[in-house]
Formats: sequence, C-alpha cells, structure tokens
Amino acid sequence: MSRRGRLRVLLGAAPGVGKTFAMLEEGRRLQAEGADVVIAIVETHGRRATAALAENLPVVPRARVSRRGVALEEMDLPAVLARRPGVALVDELAHTNVAGSANEKRWQDVQELLASGVDVISTVNIQHVESLHDVVEQITGAPQRETVPDSFLRGADQIELVDLAPQSLRDRLSTGLVYPAERIDAALSNYFRLGNLTALRELALIWLADEVDQALNGYRRAHGIDSTWEARERVVVALTGGPEGETLLRRGARIAARSAGGELVAVHVSSQDGLKSADPGALARQQTLVEKLNGTYHQVVGEDIPTALVEFARSVNATQLVLGASRRGRFAAAVTGPGIGATVVRESGDIDVHMVNHAAAGRRMTLPPLTGALSLRRRILGLALALIAGPLLTGALFLVRSDDSITTDVLSFQLLVVIVALVGGFWPALFAAVLSGITLDFLFIEPLFTVHIHEPHHLLALVLYVVIASLVSFIVDRAARYTRAARRSAAEAELIQTIAGSVLRGESAIQALVDRTREAFHLAGVRLLAGDEVLARSGEPLADNRHTAITIADDVTLELHGADLAASERRLLAVVTAQLQAALEHEHLERAAKEMEPIAASDRVRGALLSALSHDLRRPLAAAAAAVGGLKTAGAEMAPDDRDELLDTADESLTALSALVTDLLDVSRLQAGSLAIADIPTDPAGAIAAALDELDLGPGDVSLAVNHDDVLARADPVLLQRVIVNLLTNALRYSPAGMPVHVSTSTFAGMLEIRIVDHGPGIPPEKRDDMFLPFQRLGDTDNTTGLGLGLALSRGFVEAMHGTLTPEVTPGGGLTMVISLSAAAVEEPAEQETP
Repeated sequence: MSRRGRLRVLLGAAPGVGKTFAMLEEGRRLQAEGADVVIAIVETHGRRATAALAENLPVVPRARVSRRGVALEEMDLPAVLARRPGVALVDELAHTNVAGSANEKRWQDVQELLASGVDVISTVNIQHVESLHDVVEQITGAPQRETVPDSFLRGADQIELVDLAPQSLRDRLSTGLVYPAERIDAALSNYFRLGNLTALRELALIWLADEVDQALNGYRRAHGIDSTWEARERVVVALTGGPEGETLLRRGARIAARSAGGELVAVHVSSQDGLKSADPGALARQQTLVEKLNGTYHQVVGEDIPTALVEFARSVNATQLVLGASRRGRFAAAVTGPGIGATVVRESGDIDVHMVNHAAAGRRMTLPPLTGALSLRRRILGLALALIAGPLLTGALFLVRSDDSITTDVLSFQLLVVIVALVGGFWPALFAAVLSGITLDFLFIEPLFTVHIHEPHHLLALVLYVVIASLVSFIVDRAARYTRAARRSAAEAELIQTIAGSVLRGESAIQALVDRTREAFHLAGVRLLAGDEVLARSGEPLADNRHTAITIADDVTLELHGADLAASERRLLAVVTAQLQAALEHEHLERAAKEMEPIAASDRVRGALLSALSHDLRRPLAAAAAAVGGLKTAGAEMAPDDRDELLDTADESLTALSALVTDLLDVSRLQAGSLAIADIPTDPAGAIAAALDELDLGPGDVSLAVNHDDVLARADPVLLQRVIVNLLTNALRYSPAGMPVHVSTSTFAGMLEIRIVDHGPGIPPEKRDDMFLPFQRLGDTDNTTGLGLGLALSRGFVEAMHGTLTPEVTPGGGLTMVISLSAAAVEEPAEQETP
C-alpha cells in the first residue's frame, strides 16, 4: 500500500497577503533541494512578481472545458496523477470547478492527489473556512459561496499563516500590486477597509491558535501525557451556585490577567442525583459576570464532584484552579471528613489550587431537617398504618400463637415495619419498629406479659428492627427526592423554554415573564408594579388582596396573588426575578436613549437655526435691499454700468437667499419625515451627467470612471442629482488647483456605489460625524457660500432613499464620499478571488 501524501496549507486573512508568492518560493526551494515539484495550477491574477516567480517551475498544462459555449480552464487532475510528481502546487483550495469536472471542489481534487501519494502545497483565505463563513459575512457584508470543510483543513499535516499588517496590505493594494487600477477604489472602500482587515486577521489568528491547541491536545492524548503543559495560563473557577461565586470569578479573572493571553474558564458541576442543586438565579448572574470578564461558562454532571472537577480541569489543560473555602463549620468538617476542597488539592497533581476565603466560609453548623422528602400526608398515613395494622396483626398472631411460631411472629412484625417505612418514611417506621419490639417481648416471648429483656439476642432483635426501618425509610426518602428533583428540573426547563419561546414570537419580555409566572405557579394573579403604576399584569388579584411581594429593583415589586410558594418553587422564582430585573434595566436604558435623542437633536438644530437666521440669511437680504434702495434713489441719473452692477447684485443675493430658504425647508421636511421620495430604478450615469451640466464642469474639472454596467439604483433621480451637486461642490472647493475630482461607480454585494474623490486636506477622523450636522462648517473661513446644510441634506436625501453616505480617506490624502444605494438589478459577477 502506497503512502499517503502530506498536505501543507498556507492560510491568509485576505487576498493579496502573499500566499501564492510564498507557495511558489517554497516550490523553488524544494526544487533546488532536488524535489520533483510541478505547478498543478496557480492563479497569478496579473501580478508580475508572482508570474516571474513561477517561470522556472515545470507546469502541468491546464484542461480546457467548454461551458455554454465559453472555453474555461481548470486543473487537469488526470494529467497531474499521471505525472505523479513529488510535490504539487495547487492554488485556491476553495475554488469551485466547472460543472462536468470529476469533482465539484478543488479540495476534493487535492484529496485524490494525497491518496495517490503526492505531497500538496495549497493556499486558502480565512473567509473560505466553512465554520467561519457566516462570521466573515457579518464583518464584511459579502457572502461566501466557496468554502472548505474544517475537517479537511484540520486534517492537514501543516498549516502556516501568511501574515501581513492590515495597513501594509492596503498600501500594497493602493500601489496596484494586488488588483488593476479600476478596481482599487472599490476594493479599498469595501472589503479592504482597515476595520475589516483587522477583524479578519484576528479571526485567522484565533482559528490557527485553536488548531494549534487541538494539535497539542491530540499529541498529549496520543502519548498518554496527563500532566499539564503550561503553554498558556488557563484558570478554571469552580462555581457551586452559592453567594461566593462572584468573588471567585473576579479573583480568577485577576489571576488570568497577570499573564498575557490568560484564559478564564468557569465550571459548575451538578451531581447526577440532582439533589445538591444550586440556586439557578445565582448561577444565571454568575454566568453573566463570566461573559463580562471575557471568560467561558461550562456545566458538567458528575457522580463525584471533586473527581469531575479535576477531570474537567485536565481536559482543558488548566494551569490554575480556584475554589471557595468550605462553608461547613469545624464540627461538620470533623464529622463528615475532608470536603471537596481538600479532595481536589489531593487529586490535582501539577495544577495549582487556590482556596479563596469569602463571607460564607466556615459558617455555623445547622442541624439537618427532621422531615424528609415525603409529604406530610404520607407521613401521617404511615403513622396511621402503624397504629391500626400493628394491633390487628398482634391480635391475629396471638390467636394462633404456639411455641414454634416465634420465627413467623418476628418476620410478620418485620414485614409490617418495612411496609410502614415504604408508606411513611423514617419516623413512622421507627415508631413501628419500637412498638413491634415491645409487643413481641410483651406477648410472644417468655415470660409473657412483661417487658423485660433477659437475653442479649432479644436486644439485638430490637436494634435490627430499628436498623431495617432506617435503611428502608432512607431508600424511600431518597427515591422521593429523585422524583421531586426530576419534576422540579422539568418544570424549570419548561418554564424557561416557554419564556424564551414567547419572546421569540414577538411578545414583550416583561409581559411574557409575568404571564408565564402566573401559569407556572398556578396563581390567581401576578402584577409588576413601579410604585403605584402597573407595568404588567396577568390574571386578577384576590378579593381580600392577600399576596406575596418580592422586590425586583428600586420601587419595583412583583405581587403574587394566590397560595404561598414552597421553598423549591421559590428557587424557580429566583430565575424569573433575575430575568425580570435584566428586562426592566434593558427597557429603561432603551427608553432613556430614545427620549434623549430627539431632545438633543432639536436643541442643536434650534440653536443653529437662530444663528443662521441672525447672520447668514441677513447678509444676502441686506445686499439685495441695498441694491434695490440704490436703484430707487438714483433713478434715471445712474449710469448704465452702475445700474447693471446693482441689478446683478440684487439678482445674486435673491438667488442665494432662495437657495438658503429652500435648504432650510428641506431640512425641516427631513426632520418631520414629510419629504416625498420617488423610489424608481435610476441610472446613476444620468444623475452624474445632469449634475455636471448644472455646475458647468468639463474634463479638466472632473474625471469619470463608470463601471456599473447595466445595473440601476433604487433612487429618486432629482434628489440623487442634488446630492451629487452638493458633494461635487465641496470636493471642487477643497481640491488643489489643476487636480480634477474623480467620480466613479461600481457594484458590490447587491449595492451600487458612487464615489466622489478629492485630494484636498481631508477631515480628521474625530470630526467625520460632526460634518453631517446641520449648520456645521468645521472651521471653514468662507462663510459666504451657505448655511452649512449641504452635507446634512445630502446624507438625509440618501438615507431617505434607503442608502448610506459615508466618508473615507482617499489613498494619498484627501476625502472620498461614498453613496451606497440598493441595486435594482444585479448582474451575476464572474468568479474571481475577491468576495
């Protein structure tokens, strides 16, 4: 049987980081060492440096496949298998083959090469990893149609990260080393944004770190290594569901923070019998705290809690284990032996264990309750059975008594004790055992009619009665506890599931919690009050207004009208109250934010409007009034040239005044939501041409690059023209002399984008949000050109057309304004490396 080939994958965060270049360099190095290296397929994408690196390597000619009359090229898998090289270079592992090929995906071709014994070096980007494609789409907005299964990638013999800093990749893109010039602007403004590249780089590092972690754990398992390897600090905090949990979590977080890359892991071990259950409300709060501390929460089930805890810590390669000091007192510890903490310390081996003191540690011993898990009704029934069945059995046995019947008598009374234990539990069984022992000694053991123990074995018989009653009652009580715990867990799970389902179906979270609380606890009514105001209600209060009040937050109480809740039900209620508190806080913050937004916006606009009316509107009005006044005073005596100058001044001032008033009216309509929009398919080229005509601009002022093919935008043509005019006016005002403004169109991810690029001074990042506020000029000393409403109106018009207007930095300096509108019809793009 031939050996299987080895797979080496070069992983990149984005196109252009140098994966193909690194693959070809490695191929040339192996060739220089005498290896048989061939290029099975390499995509240079027109990059001269990459093509030059591939020149001296042997190439297997590509297969030509005809698809719908178009000749396409693919890797010739049969030819590579026939050539059987030592190493095959296969680019773009996630590529989808042309329909009709032997395999649907290129990674499946690689599988066949590996099976035939050929070593393969391949490349893939992080966005093509199957488990990450939805995350990448959320970050970049671009769906990923070509993916590689994680199982295939993780099966590679070697995975290397080809890394490049995000800004360095953008610089490489700007200089034309990645894409042709006509695609640079669209790439920089969309997929290759600095934030996108930084997030993708972090995603690649995290995925690779996880792969290294799995490889390390696999090596340790394969070699039977149980000891901890401190590759990085991993702190496990054991939670019991008690009040000390928050203290332990914060201590564990501080320990993890002391080392770079430290990781916080919280775990709660539930016993298999469900009897040592924690407070679910406390656990819910502690789980939320774990997430705030950037840790992970886990819950495991184990019969022996210390063993389960240590096994979990070893499974995650923990280096530190944080436990709370025992809540038992000294007497309880002396009676019951070493607790969980001492056992964990003994079994932890090379894992450091921290015992953290807290307020609940070493509290006083409390006696166990005398009542078991059985209901009061069953205990009374067991006692009644002992009182009634005991005399009846005694009378029946006494009537048939003989010298040889003592064994039958003893077994009969023993059976009675067992039956009473099964019905009523410990105390009725103990009563029946003592009563049976006395009855046997009084009526059936010589001398009769006396209670006197002459023989030691008679005393032993009485003790055995008590022991048997205790054991049987313990088993019955334990079974009752199991049943109750199972019912309680089922009720808790059903209630939480119902609440979650109600919220997902669109119900208010607060109202859903109140409704489900009344249903779950069979209450007559439930009300949530803030002072005297009813926030939510379900059912009706009792006539006599008997209720239980639970404080949720300041001045907020939950009223429960109906029967008092048992202790186990109050535990379940703690989960509901914790969720209610979180829902109330969320609603309060949301309501406060909504109330403040219009007030703040209205105050800003009101102050700016007063400033505009007192200054900007008065200037053209004063100029027009002065010109008309001069004409009226001089009359026919004025020279024709002076008259024409005054008429021009009045005309210009009134035109400017009309434009200012129009802008103010548009702003008021935008804020009132009464702007009429015609949402129709619009060719952006027509709007750009109309804007150029309106501004009387020529080739020396503007350079055009229209690349949207036949795609139309959903927009209002008139408003779109006004937006382009405003943006062009600003760009021309700040562009250096002799440098034209660049206007381009492109399509991306179902959007049509118009870019207006200038090479002026630009705007600092901290002021980019302010530039869209009404009446803002951001230090512009030319106060004769308007009210500062151009950009505010432009963004308002674009958003009214369901689009976005965003500023970006122009490579080399300047400002790029990007108008993004929904495409009315998008042509299916050809497959290429970029998303």
